[in-house]
Amino acid sequence: MDNTELLKSGLDFYNIEPNNEIIERFNIYTRMLIEWNQKINLTAITDEKEIIIKHYFDSISCVNTGIISDTQDKSIVDVGTGAGFPGIPIKIVKPSIRLTLIDSLKKRTLFLEELTHEMGIDCEIIHGRAEDLGKNKDYREKYHIAVSRAVAGMAVLSEYILPFVKIGGNMVCLKGPAVFDELKDAEAAINILGGKFVETLPTDVYKSSLTRYIVIVEKTSNCPTKYPRKAGTVEKKPLGL
Repeated sequence: MDNTELLKSGLDFYNIEPNNEIIERFNIYTRMLIEWNQKINLTAITDEKEIIIKHYFDSISCVNTGIISDTQDKSIVDVGTGAGFPGIPIKIVKPSIRLTLIDSLKKRTLFLEELTHEMGIDCEIIHGRAEDLGKNKDYREKYHIAVSRAVAGMAVLSEYILPFVKIGGNMVCLKGPAVFDELKDAEAAINILGGKFVETLPTDVYKSSLTRYIVIVEKTSNCPTKYPRKAGTVEKKPLGL
């Protein structure tokens, strides 16, 4: 099975119509990710098929949750996006979303700017720390959905992400099998930050044995103004622990 066949079968698995534009954008992604990875650290995965499975399919595994599947004119922010996961794969298969990518490393945001330009994808790319941007009125409580993948434990992640979500919106986190212990630790933090746990959905990553869970938290009230705390404090002293 070549890369195109793998992409098409994976997209079919997630009930996404695999048109030529989607396939071409994923092919550009793979090429540029491998090229730029030789200059800056973007991914430890360098095999093309492994990139497709463990990055692209993993990222789009959340699109059928009912939250991200209904994306017409919804704003999504990907906090701590790194090499663009999960935000860019979601944007590729759901082009109607209004996507913002946030990362603290300038070299990575430069990569994302070049990548999205090459793909012909329109999105906002911001260089900055979540702790700072989460207090900025231009970004605070402005998004329908905030997504994140492989950034931190749920208690820490909630303080990074929930300040960006508007009331009635959702935080959507892609997590591994440790998620249930993480959620126990994060219960107080989620409540303090104006969130309400909704559900954890198990999901399959096509052609992989990865165990993946989609955590959905609803934003039910304004985040107190003192959160997020300053850089360094969030991870050193997780909220509620």
